[in-house]
Amino acid sequence: MTKVALISDIHGNLTALKAVLNDIHKRGVNRIFCLGDLVGKGPRGSECIQLIQEHCEKVIRGNWDVFIREETDNEFIHWFQDRLTKEDNNYLASLPFHIDMEVNGQLVRCIHASPRSEFERIAPEYHPVEKCLSMFENSEATHTTDSDPKPDIVFYGDIHTTLLRTYEIGTLCNVGSVGNSLDLTTASYAILDATFETNSIQFVRVPYDREAELEAAKELGLAGYEQYYGEIMFAKYRNAK
Repeated sequence: MTKVALISDIHGNLTALKAVLNDIHKRGVNRIFCLGDLVGKGPRGSECIQLIQEHCEKVIRGNWDVFIREETDNEFIHWFQDRLTKEDNNYLASLPFHIDMEVNGQLVRCIHASPRSEFERIAPEYHPVEKCLSMFENSEATHTTDSDPKPDIVFYGDIHTTLLRTYEIGTLCNVGSVGNSLDLTTASYAILDATFETNSIQFVRVPYDREAELEAAKELGLAGYEQYYGEIMFAKYRNAK
């Protein structure tokens, strides 16, 4: 392996996904891993699933990819469920929890949110160092124990903001979000470069036609359109207090 692009949190934003895939291919990166949350928030989850299947070598599940398949009385969730096919749901159900690989002698782990759950949100700007260090732990979900090697590099998504922190035990990297970025309004992803003996990480920001994405969302009658508008145009999290 020389280079792999790591994308996450597509959230049904087809316009952003196409722009990011185009950027990755222009850079000559042929391997793409997706760290989950293919659907939800944006209007075209099914179309994004199809593109992910076509272009991504490995894909893991995110929290939206789990609860979108559960029974609920929530009309907001129903809007997204109604637009997924049986094949879409079967694909989401088949996704693994994590990816482990050895790169230049280092153990690299890819997860969506934490090594314990797709639903455990860990953001270094809000949580203490001890919580961040738990991102390097082995767990039942990763099919590893305390006696197994722990990752040297952990990539994750979920919080929709790019992040790179180096601790004594390893490097923690959040690749940001393709379709629902909440730090800058451009789509984001990361490249793990193993060309030389030392692994390196590069963040890439990709502008895309946000107005066109919002127009498509409006035409499709997207549930929660105003909240989506705020996130796409201003990187304003809909649940921010």
